[in-house]
Amino acid sequence: MSDTRTAEKTPPPPAEDPQQRDRGGALAFLVSHQSGVVIVVALLISLLVGAALIRYQGVDPWYAYTTLFKEAFQNDAYTRTLQKTAPLVLTGLAVVLPLRVGLFNIGGQGQFATGAIAGAWVAYAAGGAGWLGALLGMLAGLVAGALVGVLVGVLKAWRGVHEVISTIMLNYIVAGVTFWLVVGPLQAESSKTSGIPQTEAIPESSQIGAVGGVPVGFLVAVVLAVACWWMLTRTTLGFKLNTVGANKSAAGYAGISIPTITVLSLALGAGLAGLGGALEAEGTLFRFEPAIVGTLGFDGITIALLARANPLATIPAAFLVGILRTGAAGLQFATQTPDLPSGITPEIVDVLLAVILLMVSIPVLGKWLFRSRAAKVSVASTSWGS
Repeated sequence: MSDTRTAEKTPPPPAEDPQQRDRGGALAFLVSHQSGVVIVVALLISLLVGAALIRYQGVDPWYAYTTLFKEAFQNDAYTRTLQKTAPLVLTGLAVVLPLRVGLFNIGGQGQFATGAIAGAWVAYAAGGAGWLGALLGMLAGLVAGALVGVLVGVLKAWRGVHEVISTIMLNYIVAGVTFWLVVGPLQAESSKTSGIPQTEAIPESSQIGAVGGVPVGFLVAVVLAVACWWMLTRTTLGFKLNTVGANKSAAGYAGISIPTITVLSLALGAGLAGLGGALEAEGTLFRFEPAIVGTLGFDGITIALLARANPLATIPAAFLVGILRTGAAGLQFATQTPDLPSGITPEIVDVLLAVILLMVSIPVLGKWLFRSRAAKVSVASTSWGS
């Protein structure tokens, strides 16, 4: 009887507020999709910063942005955009693969240049072989870039040299060596009179063209991005790479060779950057000269972070950067006015990419700092107990 009386006096639970439930659901959705939210916010902030700088130069930001995209697609410009996207996908993958192992490869510039000069020279030397010469040039670029990655991996795995330091130093070393080659042993005869350091032109039969307006290099890059995604998610090698990146101690305990995975990830990433260089030399400039590298290697870092280390996401990320790079030159001419004779400087694209890189890397940096701090606490408590 008392139980019945108590039950009758118990107040019913408060009704759930629909607005609060909706807010909780929206917050849960944002948290579960925080990677995408970070990317969208980074893009919006960069566009706002760029708009402020464009307005400061006296140009309507909306007109500037629409012109930027028009210049990247009108007439045959979309082919150039895809040509620019191809090496960007590969330099992005060059950062993504080591990043999955916990390594930061910022040597894309040097690896790209190594592959470009090797691919250009082999394609020129094998020019009589037709398409086989182009294929050999691509293979040479892949191997040359991979060798640079192997060197970085060996220094990291067996000598403890941090990959950031070694890749930065190798960027300068490769730049010096390639410049010496194009003003010395590999210099073209026409270069001696023009004063432009470059190699001999690749024969037309060994050049990489396009299929239906789509560059072959772009198709190769897309296939390799899908292949990298498949390898990381569906193969034993991908499992080993992800395991080492998640927890080196657990991976070593499970019998995975950390030095081998370290060298392999850097070699694969650098090889893809080298292949990107070969594609650029054989499909765009049809020879090698130092200016071919530009900022393609460093743009790969932005692409990898924008893609959140997802190989498939490097394709749209590289496409976005390719649009900005292709449309920048046309934007300068389209915005020339009496008040602004030189137009908007193309460097506005560098500012946009820099802001994107900053905004996207902040969460990565914070995660890395917290993980490092947690690891130190764990090591300290373990050592104390031992």
